[in-house]
Formats: sequence, structure tokens, C-alpha cells
Amino acid sequence: MHPAFSVIFLTTLIGVGQGLFLALYTGQLYSVIKVLPVQDSPTFYGVGSFLALGFLAAGLIASVFHLGRPERAWRSAAKWKTSWLSREVIVLPAFMATTLFYAMIHLSGWNPVLFSLTENIIVDLSLFVGAINTILAFSLFICTGMIYASIKFLQEWATPLTVINYTLLGMASGFALSTVFAAYVESNLVQFYAGWTIILTVFAFITRSASLIRNTKIKYKSSLSSAIGIRHTKIQQKAMGAMGGTFNTREYFHGAKPVFFKNIKWVFLVMVFVVPVVLLSAAMSNGLFDLFALAFLIQYAGLIAERWFFFAQANHPQNLYYQTI
Repeated sequence: MHPAFSVIFLTTLIGVGQGLFLALYTGQLYSVIKVLPVQDSPTFYGVGSFLALGFLAAGLIASVFHLGRPERAWRSAAKWKTSWLSREVIVLPAFMATTLFYAMIHLSGWNPVLFSLTENIIVDLSLFVGAINTILAFSLFICTGMIYASIKFLQEWATPLTVINYTLLGMASGFALSTVFAAYVESNLVQFYAGWTIILTVFAFITRSASLIRNTKIKYKSSLSSAIGIRHTKIQQKAMGAMGGTFNTREYFHGAKPVFFKNIKWVFLVMVFVVPVVLLSAAMSNGLFDLFALAFLIQYAGLIAERWFFFAQANHPQNLYYQTI
């Protein structure tokens, strides 16, 4: 498939925003159950949530460039009963609105107690809203991943690993950014976030490697014989059947040279998984802010390459016919 950079930036940016919110809420939840200390600054969760909103808004803006008629974007939510894209269009604004509400609760200081589970565990409004938003965050991961996993004829995508990878990669990048944010404001949650970033990155490496191995062993359901309707064991295509390019040859081929396509897989594996783990491990021992920031930047750059490869690797069945360009 031809990777659209608008979709690449959409999926990676909102993934960071979702992961960052989940990191913030995890920190608050752990402080409620007395596993982590409560943050001294009441604006920590509020400012962090606005940072997450910035990434979500940037992703939403990027998606507009993928629309042929942006003024009709609202119609994309009409088929929510059957379309995962429509569900994503509904869940994303809901998640953004609830994230804004969560941020304003912390920044305004209006955070009434709703009820108590035990003498020590008190549920306030921010904790309740955060729980709802956590459900929305994971729902958004599922919707985004299922847009591609539900396309059965693109066998590289049609696997539960697609949804799992979208979730884990988004959470890993979001927790990486939360580590940078915590280090910048000198929070005592830096080690906690850095540790979870490494754990999530390792799990993402395992599942992404599993999908890469799976895709090398795919047995395609169609063949050149079935594509052109000729029952013969030896068929060789000499030309694409047209003098110039067509929509089919532009939109269903990535257009990259074989050497580039082969090497970019190893590039993103190093940038997304190996380098961030090494940098975060080093930063945890010396507490250098620059290393935390560098780990996030390199991982996000690697995610752009990973997402490009994800789209480019999908082999549309029509490519069986247009084998020679």
C-alpha cells in the first residue's frame, strides 16, 4: 500500500497523547492507593493533560490533510454501527473533551469527594473522570487498530497483533513523554515512568516482532492465475498493461526502492526499541533530562518509520495483477 503521511502522523500523534494521559492517570491512581507519593504541585496532572491534548489536536489536524472534502468530514461518523473508522471519529473527540475536563478539574482545584472505598482510598471527581477517560483511551486504541485489522483481504493487517501493537506502541511512546515531562518539572515520578516505559517498550518489541515473523510466513489466498482468470501453472507478466501510471499503480504500491524497503525495518526496530531502552536505562542512573528527551525523540522518529513500514508492507490483492510497473 502507499503510506499516507497524514495517517502516519495521525496514528502516532494520538497514540502519544493517549499514552501520556494513561501515564498521568496511572500515577494518580498509584498515589491514591499509597504506592506512590502524591504530587506536591496540583498542576502536574492538569498541565500534563494539556500536553496530551496538544498531541491529540496535532493528530486531528494531520488527519484533515487525508480528506478529499474536509467540509464533509462530519459524515464519517454516520456509519458507527458497522465502521471502525466512524467509531474512531466519535471516540477521539470524546476522549479529547474528557481529557480537557480532567485537566480543568486539577487546574481549577474543584475536585469534590464522591465516595470512599475504604478509610484510606477516597474517590474524588478527577479519579472518576480519569477512569471514564481510561476506558475511552483503550476504546480509541481498539478503534484505530481495528480499522486495519478488520480488512480481511490485507492479510498483513488482519490479525489481533495489529490492535495489540497500536496499543503497546502508543502507550510506550506516551509513557516516554511522561518521563520527559516528569523530569522537566522535577517530579518524583521520573523513575516510575521510566521503568514502565522500558517494560512497555520490551512488550511492544515482542508483539511487533511476532507480527513481522507472521507476515513473512503468509500464504496468500489469491495468485496471479486467479487474478487474471487463467488456469496455468506458469504465468509471467511482462508489462502492467498501460503506457503510464494509474490510480492502481500509485495508491497500492509504496513506490520505494527494494533496498530502502528492506532496510527501513531494521531502522525502526533499532530506533523504536533498542535505543530508547539503552538511553532510558542510562538516564535512570544519572537523572539527565537530555537523555530522557532524546529517548522520546528517537523513539517517535522510529515510530514514523514503523508506521510507514506497516502501511507499505500490506500487499493489496490487485498487486497480483500489476506485478510489473
